[in-house]
Amino acid sequence: MSGHPGNPEPLSPRAKLAVTAGKAAAAVSRAAGRGSGSVIGGRVALKLDPDLLARLAQHLDVVLVSATNGKTTTTRLIAEALRAAGPVVSNALGANMPAGITSALAGGSDAKYGVIEVDEKYLAGVARDTTPKAIALLNLSRDQLDRAAETRMLAEKWREGLNGTKAVVIANADDPLIVWAASSSPNVVWVAAGQEWKDDAWSCPSCGGVLQRPGDDWFCGDCGFRRPAPSWALNGDHVLDPHGSAWPIHLQLPGRANKANATTSAAVAAVFGVPPQVALERMYQVQAVAGRYDVVSFQNRELRLLLAKNPAGWLETFSLIDGPPAPVILSVNARGADGTDTSWLWDVDYGRLAGHPIMVIGDRRLDLAVRLEVAGVEFRVCETLDEAVQLAPPGQIELIANYTAFQDVRRRVGN
Repeated sequence: MSGHPGNPEPLSPRAKLAVTAGKAAAAVSRAAGRGSGSVIGGRVALKLDPDLLARLAQHLDVVLVSATNGKTTTTRLIAEALRAAGPVVSNALGANMPAGITSALAGGSDAKYGVIEVDEKYLAGVARDTTPKAIALLNLSRDQLDRAAETRMLAEKWREGLNGTKAVVIANADDPLIVWAASSSPNVVWVAAGQEWKDDAWSCPSCGGVLQRPGDDWFCGDCGFRRPAPSWALNGDHVLDPHGSAWPIHLQLPGRANKANATTSAAVAAVFGVPPQVALERMYQVQAVAGRYDVVSFQNRELRLLLAKNPAGWLETFSLIDGPPAPVILSVNARGADGTDTSWLWDVDYGRLAGHPIMVIGDRRLDLAVRLEVAGVEFRVCETLDEAVQLAPPGQIELIANYTAFQDVRRRVGN
């Protein structure tokens, strides 16, 4: 099914019924206090019309965004950039499986562009349904060890699913797994976005040999698989475009990782005809993304809320918090949405928090306490967020939490 942007075909009676029923289910869920309702709404709608996602996407120019880290933020930055060229519909709150995506698109009948975050496991299927014009692939690293296949298998699935795609694939040249996944696509735009977490990228995804990593480069001495030459690059506080022009990045979001996200977003926007200067200026509007990076007041203290779901995400987050003696609260759960295996805590270098007063909360605070003990970092275990805030010494508190722990904190602070 090919898209006809700006010229939507009217939905069939069945599709209309599915949309209406989905919206009703979502409203009931919201009224019952069970969140946004987007997932249950999408499930009901897809039950009534299994082809609904494809029907809703057919009039849109679609971009899909997938990765282990940075999907939600990059989706938001791309959506802001593309609003320079027309109305956008997006699953901005991160409901990134087919049901959530269907729900989001059902609210965008007047949109020209669909900017869609996609869970890594569903990328190939959603790409089949939505006929995207562009697909952005940021990174792949270990995540949710109890239910996600190892990263090499996920890269293989992407490689097969994107083989021969008509979409322009915008891919991170610094992540060997992403390069392997994207290189089956005929039209790839390579972006030098960097890769701080390298522990999932020492073996060659092509032949299994050991990757050589001199400086920022990488290559396999056995089979010749190597880093492609990027046409876009993050260079300090600037984006370098394919013509070698440098465009300043002005973001309200902190950290190097978000500059990398902005670089990829500028490359995506260019596919849709939005120039880098315009795209980057619009990205400045983004202050927080689904609560991430928000600074909130709670018990007469300022808390900055930071989400870190896996080792690569924790590493990036440590690089953007204020230095010691800024107080830090860490919160870890291991519920269904987090993955129930907490062994990933041992992959995180918590020694980087030395010198910070640390308070530990969350369902799995004792697992985290053992890890910090071994890292030789001082900490206090607290029963609740309220207790942790009361014990924290003066200064803005940096609060780092994994997925459900982050949602718990947001509810408690009224964010």
